[in-house]
Amino acid sequence: MSGDRARLCLDGLAWFKSSYSAGNGGECVEVAVSPARVHVRDSKDTTRAALAVEPTAWAAFVEFAAP
Repeated sequence: MSGDRARLCLDGLAWFKSSYSAGNGGECVEVAVSPARVHVRDSKDTTRAALAVEPTAWAAFVEFAAP
């Protein structure tokens, strides 16, 4: 699937910034949840393709990364 087509498939998702992202333009990620995937993208460049993972993989990552 081409990058343009992948971005079109993501239209309509509700993206939100990580609660750990600072508002000063530093490293920030945005996340959107759909029934089958969790989508993650760079908030500084939302035109780039997002990473999509299964919800169980996202849950495992969040558990691992939690302080």
